[in-house]
Amino acid sequence: MPSASGTAPGKLPFVVWVLAAGTFLMGTTEFVIAGLLPEMASDLDVSVSHAGLLITAFAVGMIVGGPTMAMATLRLPQRRTLVLALSVFALGHVVAALSTSFTIVLAARVITALATGAFWAVGFVIATAAAGPGNSTRSVGLMMGGLTLANVIGVPIGSLAGQLTGWRGPFWALAVLSVLAAAFVGRFIPRTEQRGKVSVRAEVRALRQGRLWLALAAAVLIMGGVLATYTYITPLLTDRAGIVSRAVPLVLVAFGVGALGGTAIGGRLGDRRPMATTITAAAATALVLLALVPLSSGPVAAIVLVFLMALAGFTVNPVVTSLAVRFAGDAPTLTSALTTSAYNTGIAVGSALAGRALDSSLGLTGPAMVGAVMAVLTLLPLIALALPLGDTPRRARIVGQRATLIPVPDDKAVSAPSHR
Repeated sequence: MPSASGTAPGKLPFVVWVLAAGTFLMGTTEFVIAGLLPEMASDLDVSVSHAGLLITAFAVGMIVGGPTMAMATLRLPQRRTLVLALSVFALGHVVAALSTSFTIVLAARVITALATGAFWAVGFVIATAAAGPGNSTRSVGLMMGGLTLANVIGVPIGSLAGQLTGWRGPFWALAVLSVLAAAFVGRFIPRTEQRGKVSVRAEVRALRQGRLWLALAAAVLIMGGVLATYTYITPLLTDRAGIVSRAVPLVLVAFGVGALGGTAIGGRLGDRRPMATTITAAAATALVLLALVPLSSGPVAAIVLVFLMALAGFTVNPVVTSLAVRFAGDAPTLTSALTTSAYNTGIAVGSALAGRALDSSLGLTGPAMVGAVMAVLTLLPLIALALPLGDTPRRARIVGQRATLIPVPDDKAVSAPSHR
């Protein structure tokens, strides 16, 4: 029996795969800079630490620009928004590749981040709608899998290409690939009418849901916990575990593979048992991060724990993203953008706290301890989400413009109250 989306059960629509390809490109451009910093710093005549602002600028652009661009494009047809986002994304890379000014490259990174935020916000909404209620978390997992795959394949290839052709080479490649992605989006994303029925007021009203903010809090904490450790994983591996520096990239690939596996697991299980999946995965993440403190002195144990950290931590992401979009009901665009901002906020906060812990008496194990604490704190909003709501036991209220009953596994029905 076909799903609500018109796709056979268990099979995701092709449009979701197209959107995942877009997130792969955008994930690559966000993280490939880390492998190109020395070359970019030398060519643009700035210090390596100053060149690091190119990473910070992108994160800030995603945090602030995602919700802003989501609201700015709210009335545009979804397909046009995606094509425009990819076009601006391509233009930003062309400008950066042609420039010899660090300031211009920095501005291009901010513009690219704004386009990325718009793409993610609309892309999540299209993916969940196309897949139908029974596969919504899986579709989000596939889109986020594109981002994770960027760390496994896109970033290493981009870094290698940068070593061979200079840092501008990967920028030109990303510009060309994003133009091709725009053509695919224009061909395969269904045409929709102008979104005139969706109002800014409805989008903002969706933010009144306490359960929505619980899901966003979980996104901030789990991503902050994992990335707090990952940001400073290299000194832990080399100075504590005794792994030679040239082997560190292989360990990072193991992290990427674990993240990809966790995203797939979350996407598969999240539609059937969302709360059980997230609570178990967050608890496992905390345990793994705690284990890193005493066990990271051995190279084998360190590598295994880095893999498990990514596997457990990234299992939470697609589920809480899908829940946040569901809690927004008929006004999901701003909420979708806020989930992207939440993840980037977690990265920024977690990395900052980990840096302080690294300089404290905790030393090399400080970031892992910070990550463990944040993973434990993730359990608080997740457990609150799992609790029944007073007079509506075993139901979760979702904002919507009309009363519907959306079936959600995990033995729960999600009620969307009407608004007058």
